[in-house]
Amino acid sequence: MATWREVAESAPEFAAQVRESFESHKHKTIATLRKDGSPRVSGIEAYVIGDDLWFGSMPGALKARDLKRDPRFALHGPPVLLGADDSAASSGDTKLSGYAVEITDRDQIGPMLVARGFGPDAFSESHFFKADIREVVLTQFEASVMVIDLWRPGQGLHRLKP
Repeated sequence: MATWREVAESAPEFAAQVRESFESHKHKTIATLRKDGSPRVSGIEAYVIGDDLWFGSMPGALKARDLKRDPRFALHGPPVLLGADDSAASSGDTKLSGYAVEITDRDQIGPMLVARGFGPDAFSESHFFKADIREVVLTQFEASVMVIDLWRPGQGLHRLKP
């Protein structure tokens, strides 16, 4: 399982940029797969806590059912991309994908909740997932050139630039 720690250890500067972009706004968008295989897009909050990227869901939510059935997901950080004309400030556009690993052990969930400012027994009926990260992408403009940095486990960081 590739954790956030692996990203951070493999490419520390990239991980810091991704985290800044990812945490620039509270709300993210997650894509999951419905029972029929079609995509479902939902709002979500996700946080890097310790070595892991965590996200959760209300009890019985469709996105949780999707992830329990098929753990593949794509997570889009705040969709803010600096224009080629440098008209808006942004730390980049972040996307992560991988597999959601449901965590039901309250001994693991409790410290994550405490780190978020909640009691260790909060949200007892909710679903909690750690990300098994398969890909991290950060898209930015440097001057007027779009630059895409791509990280995958075991492959390290690659820069795509026209």
